[in-house]
Amino acid sequence: MKKIISLILLFISFNFIQAQEEGEDVGWVARFGIAGGITPTWIIPNLDPVNTEIKKAGLEELSNSGMVLWGGGGYAYIMFVDNLRIGGIGLSGTSSTSGKVGSLNREVKYNFGFGGLTVEYTLPFVKYVGVSVGAIIGAGSQSVEVYQNSGSQSWRDIWDKVTSGGIVMTNNVSDEIKNTFYLFTPTLNVDIPINRFVALRVGGGYTLTFGNDWSANNDNSTSGVPDDLDANNFFIQTGIYFGFFAY
Repeated sequence: MKKIISLILLFISFNFIQAQEEGEDVGWVARFGIAGGITPTWIIPNLDPVNTEIKKAGLEELSNSGMVLWGGGGYAYIMFVDNLRIGGIGLSGTSSTSGKVGSLNREVKYNFGFGGLTVEYTLPFVKYVGVSVGAIIGAGSQSVEVYQNSGSQSWRDIWDKVTSGGIVMTNNVSDEIKNTFYLFTPTLNVDIPINRFVALRVGGGYTLTFGNDWSANNDNSTSGVPDDLDANNFFIQTGIYFGFFAY
């Protein structure tokens, strides 16, 4: 996986150097502009460890083909470094499954989100569109929520579980395990201007994450979480940006 990413970046770098050698005769003009917008993103997490447990609970599995993250981002070119733009992004989404198993209502949710600083270089030898290579540097989290209940509850039912010495027998379950991580995400984005003020975006990246510790509920350390339930995922990004574009 990392070899493929390295080869792609090497190919881009080679073309950049080759074009730069020819650039003196072309007369490149530095890109500039400022923009912000919404960025629907499709990410493909490995949910096999979660689905293994979901099947035991008698529920339909979460989709292995991916999930949608919603959010937005923006950037501005810093004029003292040609073609370099800095900005930010934030994305999050949820995939869930639920159903009635016997007399019990059950639900499982998987949540994923991240955000951070974006640093991108727009290739100056590509005309009419903005092709940018860069990275996201930031942090994020993923979590699994597990719920079970046998129907409606009263105020007293809820509080009796913690005010009666912890010996109340109940079918009600509400647990969450969570992993918080730092990330470095190589990205490649293409911005296609419709006019000077609106542009469409398509791109992608790969979240390289650091931090595999999990906690449950009120930050209790949690062991035994499968190693392959990590947050290293490919994603495809789309979007519409509003601002000013000079490509």
